[in-house]
Amino acid sequence: MSETPLHRLYHHYSELPFSMRILYTAALCILGMGYMFAMIYLFHTYSGRDGNAMSLSYNDLVIAYSGSGKGSRLESALRGPMSSMLPAEEASALVTWVQQGSDRNTYETFIRPTIDKRCMSCHDGSNPHLANLGGYDNMKKVTEQDTGTDIFTLVRVSHIHLFGMTFIFFVLGTVFSHAYVRPLWIKYLLMGLPFFCLAVDILSWYMVKVYHPFAFVTMGAGAVQGVCFAAMWLVSMYQMWVRGTPEAVASRHGVKEIVVG
Repeated sequence: MSETPLHRLYHHYSELPFSMRILYTAALCILGMGYMFAMIYLFHTYSGRDGNAMSLSYNDLVIAYSGSGKGSRLESALRGPMSSMLPAEEASALVTWVQQGSDRNTYETFIRPTIDKRCMSCHDGSNPHLANLGGYDNMKKVTEQDTGTDIFTLVRVSHIHLFGMTFIFFVLGTVFSHAYVRPLWIKYLLMGLPFFCLAVDILSWYMVKVYHPFAFVTMGAGAVQGVCFAAMWLVSMYQMWVRGTPEAVASRHGVKEIVVG
C-alpha cells in the first residue's frame, strides 16, 4: 500500500532555513516551560479542597466549581489550598469568627490585622483569579455559604483561557504541521483535538455546578490537551534536530539527505 503523497506546499523541517528552526525551537522551549508552570499553578490552586493536599481529585474540582455544600468559601480555602499559608491558631481564629457571624467589630479588632499581614500580598484585588480580601465588605462575601466559583468569575476566566490556549495550540500546531507523520489522520487528530477539548473543558466548568460528574469531563479534556501538547512538542523537537530527512521528502528532491543552512 503506497503512502499518501506529499502536498505540494508541505515543507519538512529539513527543508526549512536554519533560522526558522531556531525560531521554532525557541518558541517550543518557552511554551513548554509555560505549560509546565501552568500545571504547577493548577495543582496548587485546586488541590487540597477535599482535605488531601497531595492530590488533585474529582472532589477538588466539584468543590471548586459547585462549592463544598457546607461552610463558607473562606473555611474551604483555609482547610484546603490555603492551609499552609497561616499558622494553625490564626486560621482557627478566622474560622471561629466566620462561624460566630462574621461581625464587623471583631473583624476590625482581630481579623483585619491577620488578613493584612498574611493575605493581602496576593488577595489585594489585582489578580482576577483570587478573591479580594481588602475591607470588611469583601471579607463578608467569602464568609457566605460556599457555592463554588460564581458564574461571572467563570465567564471572565473562560474568555482569558480560550484566547490564551487557542494562541498556544495555534503556535504549537503551526510548528508541528512541518512534521512528517504517517498515517496522516494521527497528525490531523493531534492538531485538531486540543481545540475541541478546550471548548469541552470550558463548558464543563459550568456543567459541574449542575451535575457533579461533569468534573470527570473537565479532568479528561484537560488530560487529552496535555497529551496532545506533549506529543506535538516531542515529535517536533525530535524531527527538527535528531531524525534525518524522511525518505519521501528526500526523494522528491532526488537526494538522500537535505541540508539547509
